[in-house]
Amino acid sequence: MAALGWLTPRRRSATARSVLAGEASAEAARKSSQELQDLEELEELAPDAAAQEPEFPVLGDEKAAAFFDLDNTVMQGAALFHFGRGLYKRKFFETRDLARFAWQQAWFRLAGVEDPEHMQDARDSALSIVKGHRVSELMSIGEEIYDEYMAERIWPGTRALAQAHLDAGQKVWLVTAAPVEIATVIARRLGLTGALGTVAESMDGVYTGKLVGEPLHGPAKAEAVRALAAAEGLDLGRCAAYSDSHNDIPMLSLVGHPYAINPDTKLRKHARTFDWRLRDYRTARKAAKVGIPAAAGVGAVAGGTAAAIALHRRRR
Repeated sequence: MAALGWLTPRRRSATARSVLAGEASAEAARKSSQELQDLEELEELAPDAAAQEPEFPVLGDEKAAAFFDLDNTVMQGAALFHFGRGLYKRKFFETRDLARFAWQQAWFRLAGVEDPEHMQDARDSALSIVKGHRVSELMSIGEEIYDEYMAERIWPGTRALAQAHLDAGQKVWLVTAAPVEIATVIARRLGLTGALGTVAESMDGVYTGKLVGEPLHGPAKAEAVRALAAAEGLDLGRCAAYSDSHNDIPMLSLVGHPYAINPDTKLRKHARTFDWRLRDYRTARKAAKVGIPAAAGVGAVAGGTAAAIALHRRRR
């Protein structure tokens, strides 16, 4: 009523106006105080925004898994080319073949994309080189080559993302066009679950120089992930996949949590169009983060430090 009286045009004394102002101020103070108290009570009852946002990876979700492309996603450059360097060192082939491997690797590093002709040439060369050799021999050599050429080329940030899934109790698989034997060695050395890779034919443990089917590339990766998910009883909508290449869009599109890591131009554009999460480890300046999980961000720092220490000790 006092407020309504204050709005009337009739004149009041200075004292009356002061009283009215004081009463109005007191009433406003009481009202704002009550609103603050109500807000505090709501905040105590309700979890904060960060807690309301579901964590990812989800701890203990056995229906989820993570699938990582290898070349330029987990490791700088192409595994097959590094493997070729190791085989040359062991005199599996001649200098002219090494020059071709070096040129293909340089192209891959500079362009940041896979050239289908280069990749096919590398696979054909690798098959001819290993023909007649025992699978066990190549597996053993692969362990040595990993230490010599691959260990120091693992992206610490991507390694931390994989570790976040492992820490959540989920399986983590490499998915690559590289020979499954090489991929398996890398997966084991990184502490991952296993690897999907190109299968070279062997008889009685000896390579024949032929492939079983086709290289695990593009749509073939998606089919491999689909088959593994069915065998493992996974829910692809709860799984994650990581890749740098637009060639892997079929695989990335299969899962509920696709990530573009060190993406080529086409994949970056696609990821932005479909609001996929994105991260780039190739420069000090990180690409725009679109919903990267907090655990991954923290893990990238911790994982990078741990990886650097481990590599330093290994070199010593």
